[in-house]
Amino acid sequence: MTGTGTRTPLRVGLVGYGLAGSVFHAPLIAATEGLALDTIVTSNPERRQQALAVFPGVRFAASPDELWERADELELIAIASPNKTHVPIATAALKAGLPVVVDKPVAGTAAEARELAALAEERGLLLSVFQNRRWDNDFLTLVQLIAAGELGDVQRFESRFERWRPELKGGWRESGDPQEIGGLLYDLGSHVVDQALTLFGPVERVYAEADMRRHGARTDDDTFLALTHTSGVRSHLYMSATTAQLGPRFRVLGSKAGYVKYGLDPQEAALRDGARPTGDKDAWGVEPESQWGRIGAGDGGRPVESAPGDYPAYYAAIAAALRDGTPPPVTAQEAADALDVLEAARRSAREGITVEVPA
Repeated sequence: MTGTGTRTPLRVGLVGYGLAGSVFHAPLIAATEGLALDTIVTSNPERRQQALAVFPGVRFAASPDELWERADELELIAIASPNKTHVPIATAALKAGLPVVVDKPVAGTAAEARELAALAEERGLLLSVFQNRRWDNDFLTLVQLIAAGELGDVQRFESRFERWRPELKGGWRESGDPQEIGGLLYDLGSHVVDQALTLFGPVERVYAEADMRRHGARTDDDTFLALTHTSGVRSHLYMSATTAQLGPRFRVLGSKAGYVKYGLDPQEAALRDGARPTGDKDAWGVEPESQWGRIGAGDGGRPVESAPGDYPAYYAAIAAALRDGTPPPVTAQEAADALDVLEAARRSAREGITVEVPA
């Protein structure tokens, strides 16, 4: 983590204390040297009690407008509210002179994301998108393998974010209202597309299939994307809530070898269970040998030790960007590029065609 010596921590206002706010943002902000979780925006009494139990002394606001009224008391706003609120709240924060972190997806369209990026640049403010799965253990391991030439030239990247949730849970994520920006394409798709672009660069063409499998479903819950990168790599990305037998999280095929990895990075489960990265930092994000992936060609292969997952690195990089002017860990432009792909995928699935992605 970024060292800050005796400097006063940067005070953070967190908008939203649902899943994203309580499981990811609040614990990671509080664990980051140089940042202090100052205020949580939630009007829900139950959530306030839950937050106080974990973060004694944290302040509360009933609405984001209360933060803008005392913008001089804060140095960063983290937005973890429902998707449809991301753009208006981020816009208000930037206009109040505050740097912003937004949970993914930053917006419903690439155009909106680029408008936000332009506003941030005009105001000279940081705007970053929380793409935490760039710090998953399997992704970090794959980055190392590719950099070391272990796979040769990567030809096909298969990424699966699959779950077995045959019953609907309700809530805005499963709403059919387009204004909610729900469904798996924009939820899990924001992660897997960002990973593919980070690894293999821009995309030329997209083909997609999006289905509503569960009884009463109003938005996609079983989705597939085929991406053709300008580099020649093909990415096959699967997102599903209806997978009775889970496939590998990654299957990456190269000219020399392939890498196969099952199971999800352990950090989300640890955060949900109340574990915090402020304890034994050497143990954070580490998974047992039984969960390691394998690399090889033909039959067999050998196990590859998984790099430790490192979600804390995101907010450490945010603190460094605000303190020292270093580049943000994820830019709004990168998020807009991913939204270009998601928009193309939505059109492809709707019209049954392959869609060219604008250069």
